[in-house]
Amino acid sequence: MLFGLSFAMPVLSAESNSAASAGAKPEEGRSAQESDQMPVAPPGESELVPELEDRLVILPEIKREGERFFLSSFKLPDKLTFAGQAIPLDSWQVRERIEYEFYQFLEDQGESIILAKRTGRCFAPAEKQLAEAGLPDDLKYMLLVESKCIAAAYSRAKASGPWQFINSTGRRYKLHNERWLDERRNLEMSTEAAIKYLRYLRDLYQGDWFLAMASYNAGEDRVRKLIKEQKINDYWRMHGPRETMRYVARIIAAKEIYSQPEKYLGLTKKDLYPPLETETVTVIIKEPQRRLTAIAEEYGTYFLELKMLNPEFTKDYLPKGTYQVKVPRQTCPNRCFKQDKLP
Repeated sequence: MLFGLSFAMPVLSAESNSAASAGAKPEEGRSAQESDQMPVAPPGESELVPELEDRLVILPEIKREGERFFLSSFKLPDKLTFAGQAIPLDSWQVRERIEYEFYQFLEDQGESIILAKRTGRCFAPAEKQLAEAGLPDDLKYMLLVESKCIAAAYSRAKASGPWQFINSTGRRYKLHNERWLDERRNLEMSTEAAIKYLRYLRDLYQGDWFLAMASYNAGEDRVRKLIKEQKINDYWRMHGPRETMRYVARIIAAKEIYSQPEKYLGLTKKDLYPPLETETVTVIIKEPQRRLTAIAEEYGTYFLELKMLNPEFTKDYLPKGTYQVKVPRQTCPNRCFKQDKLP
């Protein structure tokens, strides 16, 4: 009987449930109108349609406690800088562009938490290399926008790696890409290439990092053409491709949020993924090829971990030659391996 039920709802079939979990729109599954027209037994007659009772469940009333969370509780500061340059937030269109990216990051809280956690693992090498090159530490936030700190990231434009180099630019900075190897995916090697490219772009625009980053995204030839056609020399006044218009603003928003994960995401430093404990060994392959499974076993790890530590190896084997391979750091005396000697 249906008397006394405070809540009753239809139990979704496997088919309709899968549509809902995939984010299907009402017209893709059962329409809202059809849902409203589902037969409901009048009081006292539910025994006439026993199959309907099988589709009803009783849900307890949910009491919500505490204040409702609003994204608007977070505010973009009145002043921001990036790489030592002030950002003109007093311009209405600049503030709106940065706020848009700021709230886009915060809206997908789960994604933002994972991004913040990854910074603990991928920022350390970039920070070290940027400091040694004398470039601003802020440039590391480009990694979040370019690849989400995923070394094996690959775009529809065929850009690869954490810094998203296309083939031609990769070759320009000596990042080799062969059938079994893509050095654009190596974090340290691609960071070194990015440093050289960004330094070149900075010098091209007399130290303007905003124009340098825009050129990193769109290409220096396109940005120089836009500057000439529009008679401006200011990224924030430039009208360009939509992606490039968003690019610098997104990096600035990323710096604000991910430099303060405790403020925006409730994360402390101990919540971030720690840097991986690895060491680099020399592997000499004399046979025509050796499978990565065999190399992994030799160094006390397994195929998946070896691939994740060395995303530049794109096949499941290495051909004859000498290679520098990252493996989990050994813990002697319980686990030691013999280092191959260079000839």
